[in-house]
Amino acid sequence: MQRAFVCGTSVLGAIFVICSAGMAQNSPAGQRPAQGNPPAGAQGNRPQQGMARGPAPPVQGPPHDPHDLTGVWNTRRGYGGNSYDRQGPEMTPWGQQQFKLAKASNGGEYTLQETNDPVITKCYPPGVPRIYLQPFPLQFVQTPKEVMILYEYDHTVRHIFTDGRKHPDDLTPTYMGDSIGRWEGDTLVVDTVGFNDKTWLDRAGRPHSDQLHVVERFQRMNQNDLELDVTMEDPKALAKPWNAHIGFQLHPDWNIAEQVCADNGDFVSFEK
Repeated sequence: MQRAFVCGTSVLGAIFVICSAGMAQNSPAGQRPAQGNPPAGAQGNRPQQGMARGPAPPVQGPPHDPHDLTGVWNTRRGYGGNSYDRQGPEMTPWGQQQFKLAKASNGGEYTLQETNDPVITKCYPPGVPRIYLQPFPLQFVQTPKEVMILYEYDHTVRHIFTDGRKHPDDLTPTYMGDSIGRWEGDTLVVDTVGFNDKTWLDRAGRPHSDQLHVVERFQRMNQNDLELDVTMEDPKALAKPWNAHIGFQLHPDWNIAEQVCADNGDFVSFEK
């Protein structure tokens, strides 16, 4: 049976983010377990995000093409997290002031009066790289001209153009930005600009401006392990670049399910 996830915000009583999984216990082959405890092996033998990165995983399993990232992946850490490390970035005075105004959702234990997280209260797309902190997997799809990332969270689709084009001069700011990619050896380097300033860098509330510049470096280490190094630069919000590392594990039997963020208070005009 197909699974469907609905994450919504309600305006009645003590309010929580609710993610419901339908028919999870009887999931057929090709369907992953319902959200909750990470599936067995999801953590792998690699360090969790926010911890020192150890040596690269050894080559294991069948031969792999390092330029082929296709498949469904989930963070090795498991499901979600408020940030990428315990220290956080060095922020500018503007960034520090904005951070003081943020009311994090603390992993879902909150009421709408206790958080101003725009992803929770307004169903905004999380942006990059915060979307990797959302507790849902992603799928890579590759064509000769682009790499697409299909995020299960709110059915977000990201286009990374690899045909040699440059960023447009007249970019309209968006939640996920404009992404172009190139291969440096076995590493896919993704350069993203053109963000709006409506989202956070992480779930803890660290801000960014429309000057945010994100560089991601994806490297498939073996058949089952994908490593991502992220550099965030924002002269308005960050005093110096913020570097993060995220590890992913391949799940060949998983499919991307339907997951919808619904703001029951004002779903159609949530950006007003």
